[in-house]
Amino acid sequence: MGRPKQLLPLQGKPVIRHCLDTVLKAGIGQVIVVLGYKGEEIANAITDLPVATVFNRAPQSDMAASVRVGLRALSRDPSGILVCLSDHPLVQAATLRTLARRHRSHPDNIIIPEHRGKRGHPTLFPAAVINEVFSGATLRDLQRRNPSSVSVITVDDPGVVLDMDTMEDYRKIRIAVGETAG
Repeated sequence: MGRPKQLLPLQGKPVIRHCLDTVLKAGIGQVIVVLGYKGEEIANAITDLPVATVFNRAPQSDMAASVRVGLRALSRDPSGILVCLSDHPLVQAATLRTLARRHRSHPDNIIIPEHRGKRGHPTLFPAAVINEVFSGATLRDLQRRNPSSVSVITVDDPGVVLDMDTMEDYRKIRIAVGETAG
């Protein structure tokens, strides 16, 4: 996209702040932000938030590599890990609370939200399953290896399927929040 999408403006603040404000509003416990490309610039945009930042310095690494970096930064052992993506800025706090409630009642499940029949993000992994990334597994591998543990829950939140991979996606997200996409 020519620049870090986490820093693109949305309603007067960087996209990453939308994501983190939602996570914090939902009452999610320890929040670790894994940064890579242009990480210092992104870290500067969130210095006032009660989150820990760590860096994945491996260029061109996959999401599982970033998850490994984040897991190593945990100061306590949670029962589950919510993997949130900064390119999904419109996920609602209520959705995160729904995932956390489902985790409390089904702690061994991989919990994936879906909206209108389409799976989205974030995904909540039980700690025992997510730790399999240390053996080289990707997040998709974890879901394939544990199909009976996957629990898909329907949410009334289009934000779980609205991501920003292109400038056109960003334009659609701006329109969804009532901004002109000029």
